[in-house]
Amino acid sequence: MFRPFVRKPGARRAAAEVSGASGASGATKPEGAIESVETLPDDAVEVGYIAGAYGLKGWIKVVPHATGKSGGDVLLAAKRWWLVKGRERKTAGCLQSKVHADTIAARFVGCDNRDLAETLKGYVVYIARSDFPKLDDEDEFYWVDLIGLEVENEAGVALGRVADMIDNGVHSILRIEYPSVDKEGRAVAGERLIPFVGVYVKTVDRAAKRIAVDWNADY
Repeated sequence: MFRPFVRKPGARRAAAEVSGASGASGATKPEGAIESVETLPDDAVEVGYIAGAYGLKGWIKVVPHATGKSGGDVLLAAKRWWLVKGRERKTAGCLQSKVHADTIAARFVGCDNRDLAETLKGYVVYIARSDFPKLDDEDEFYWVDLIGLEVENEAGVALGRVADMIDNGVHSILRIEYPSVDKEGRAVAGERLIPFVGVYVKTVDRAAKRIAVDWNADY
């Protein structure tokens, strides 16, 4: 039975509270301190931003796009972060990260005091998609993997393409755009909102870049 459950980029399972702590299974220390780079990985995904320093020992506080209580696997697991602010691009090895209220606290290689941590305030955080934790269930999806998929109903009628995902607090919603025209006959993007729940979403085929839904075109 299809049980769709969408995880945002940054979502975490309850068991993953700390990443990179001593004694963590499979944990490896990242190499290299914070340094400037020219480009980000092709699969870099924006997952949050640095709000400022946390404590006195060089930790930073990150506001993830998924809240710290219900999200964070990506930030808790990834050992290499990418930071962007204006035209500046940096890469940083993450030694440790943990949930702190609705944020993520993290410590980078070479960042050992509050003054240095404060210089990172305002940077947007990216993680390579290849570094996202593997999901436990084949019916779980990161939001980023659904963006761009074509949506069809069970009659084979094309409904458009997933442009965005919305969280209404109860479940996720597919925001679908499709070619349309306004009252003056000008080309515009139409919009459909389909709840990402099993009663409407029947299959998600990432390989075929297709989602099948029980949804009429005139809804």
